[in-house]
Amino acid sequence: MQKETLCVHGSADDSHCTGAVTVPIYQCSTFAHPGVGQSTGYDYSRVQNPTRRQAEQTIAALEGAADCLAFSTGMAAIACLLEPLTAGDHIIATSDLYGGTVRLFSHLEQTRGIDVTYVDTGDDNAVRTALRPETKLVFMESPTNPMMRLTDISNLRGLIGAVLLVVDNTFLTPYLCRPLELGADVVVHSGTKYLSGHNDTLAGFLAVKDKNLAETLRYYQKTTGAVLAPFDSYLLIRGIKTLALRMEKAQQNARAIAAWLKAQTQVAHVFDPGVGAMLSFELHSAEAAQALLGRLGLIFFAESLGGVESLMTYPVTQTHADVPEELRARLGITDRLLRFSVGIEAAEDLIADLRQAMEGL
Repeated sequence: MQKETLCVHGSADDSHCTGAVTVPIYQCSTFAHPGVGQSTGYDYSRVQNPTRRQAEQTIAALEGAADCLAFSTGMAAIACLLEPLTAGDHIIATSDLYGGTVRLFSHLEQTRGIDVTYVDTGDDNAVRTALRPETKLVFMESPTNPMMRLTDISNLRGLIGAVLLVVDNTFLTPYLCRPLELGADVVVHSGTKYLSGHNDTLAGFLAVKDKNLAETLRYYQKTTGAVLAPFDSYLLIRGIKTLALRMEKAQQNARAIAAWLKAQTQVAHVFDPGVGAMLSFELHSAEAAQALLGRLGLIFFAESLGGVESLMTYPVTQTHADVPEELRARLGITDRLLRFSVGIEAAEDLIADLRQAMEGL
């Protein structure tokens, strides 16, 4: 099936006899056994739940994965992925990652003795220089958050050999990019964002190429327990049915808005990856950036991204507040920078809101 069809029908459920078109919400914690040593395949919802399994199978189909694990948040998914690492292991990470990921990596460095090196994963020499015998994992975003830098996943795969390659595909989703086909081993999603698409639930996913690795991660997931609840699984399934339509419209809006921003004298620079619906732009002063946020009417000044509503974020105090100031400055994450998650509203209305907010800046 094509991606558009998988979004709608990837969660088809044959586990019941009612003929329900929508996947049921199995709001139960435990399941009865037919007999001693027998199971229906479901025993306890921390281990597995029918609604959650349908969500996992949908993402697995969209990403072309051997298996997929659903978590309560994107950060819970990343934390589970890193559980097998031990003291002395080394991670190479994209330099401007989401601030929450940087915070987790910093915690691992301080408490578990895991070393992290941040590089531009699009720079071949930087990647080669960072590689060590103890490098166990390369963690990348493309486009990056919030500077929208791109990395050639296939090229990076060739550079790092057998080292595990993990791609956070939250910004592009499997509708626009399938990293496993390009050489990645694991794909991370904050399902809270585009997969859900309505700013109404939290979710995280690991789509895994290798079945044995997936089984290892399921052991850690079962042990730590940060699984996606049945109702949230249902919301995710419902949201993803319109993923193709939402991504097409939001991406179209983003290109139109990026072109408009580039023509504005108040805007110093626009960071537009040319794909997806995320972009960032820089004004000439912190005062102008903060004033614009206070003047927005239609666009929400809020954290997060990927919903049908357009959201503007101030990374320096929100998503990247925990990133050391020196690192932020080196990456260009300044107090003049705004990150824009473009929604599915009429582009003309979004531009009109930006225009009125910029007047007099």
